[in-house]
Amino acid sequence: MPTNHHKQRENSAQTLIRARLVGLEGQFWLRFDANRCLTHLEPMEAEIPLEFQENVLDIAGDLLSLGGVDLQINGGLGLAFPEVTQADLPQLQEICDYLWGQGIDAFCPTIVTTSLENIRRSLAVFAEFWGDPQPNTARILGIHLEGPFLNYEKRGAHPAQHLQPLTLKNLQQVIGEFAPMIKIITLAPELDPSHKCVEYLRSLGIVVSLGHSLATETEANQAFAHGATMITHAFNAMPSLHHREAGLLGAAMVNPDVYCGLIADGQHVNPTMLEIFLRAAKQPFLVSDALAPIGLPDGVYPWDDRQITVTHGTARLDNGTLSGTTLPLFAGVKNLVRWGICDLEKAIALATLAPRKALGMATWTTGKPINLLRWQGVDGTVEFSRL
Repeated sequence: MPTNHHKQRENSAQTLIRARLVGLEGQFWLRFDANRCLTHLEPMEAEIPLEFQENVLDIAGDLLSLGGVDLQINGGLGLAFPEVTQADLPQLQEICDYLWGQGIDAFCPTIVTTSLENIRRSLAVFAEFWGDPQPNTARILGIHLEGPFLNYEKRGAHPAQHLQPLTLKNLQQVIGEFAPMIKIITLAPELDPSHKCVEYLRSLGIVVSLGHSLATETEANQAFAHGATMITHAFNAMPSLHHREAGLLGAAMVNPDVYCGLIADGQHVNPTMLEIFLRAAKQPFLVSDALAPIGLPDGVYPWDDRQITVTHGTARLDNGTLSGTTLPLFAGVKNLVRWGICDLEKAIALATLAPRKALGMATWTTGKPINLLRWQGVDGTVEFSRL
């Protein structure tokens, strides 16, 4: 890693001109102060004050985006987030550095189903790390707990012995004192027909995402009515669309208040189904769902008390069960463009604007520091660089 990675960038105030911005129509000029705070965002037709006409960078019509936001990533550089200990604090920083290099501004470390002891130890380590944010590195938005309140029949690669019934008592035991740092919890809503757990989580400000579930359309809609606002990795670990039973997936796709996470690696969801989904879903967004070996070459790696084999970025258990990917978030963006499913701007928005919207975060907002990616065509492919 570069030795000066965390030093504050030596910035001076700067004006960018002739920039196209993902999610906005037309070309713009932008003004940043010396702390990279966006102070002005105006259409090119608007006059640029004379005092802003020094240190000008002409973007020449290139596309600019915010950095990526990954709401589901399970580890990195060989470290699985459910297994972190205090000794891993330096490696957590290395993971944040690596993700920053992959264009990621912020992410939700995901703790999948494991023992209560492991969950609470991992939360304690992240709480310590979370309290010491560094500049110029991917920051942690909060933890995504994927489990242990999942449907046994749709557990996928989650270990059955650590699944728990969805009750308030169990939920409170898992969360403990860590509620302020938990951003998302994935659960199967049919495990609690009263939906008191969904209401409780929403009262804590935690986003409830439905997944690893056999919920019917009616059960899903009831959970949405009680405060669930997201689904986890659409199509995977849930019944697919059926013309007589829309199920959880169908209910989520047509609800304008529900955000649908999607993995675009070509393995979790067939590209044709990706295209159908993206045409129909009201609020889709991309996730990587990347496992601990992200940033490492293909090979065989430990995974809880089992092992996974990574081939061309796809991870499977020994029995062939798909367990995840090791491709970064923007690999999905490039796939969608390469397959002709989305134009570049829409694909980028799915990894930058859409996940921010899912968490109620600001996007192109003045008065806040903003990191930018500049997108350009290189030898027939699309690449980005940090500005």
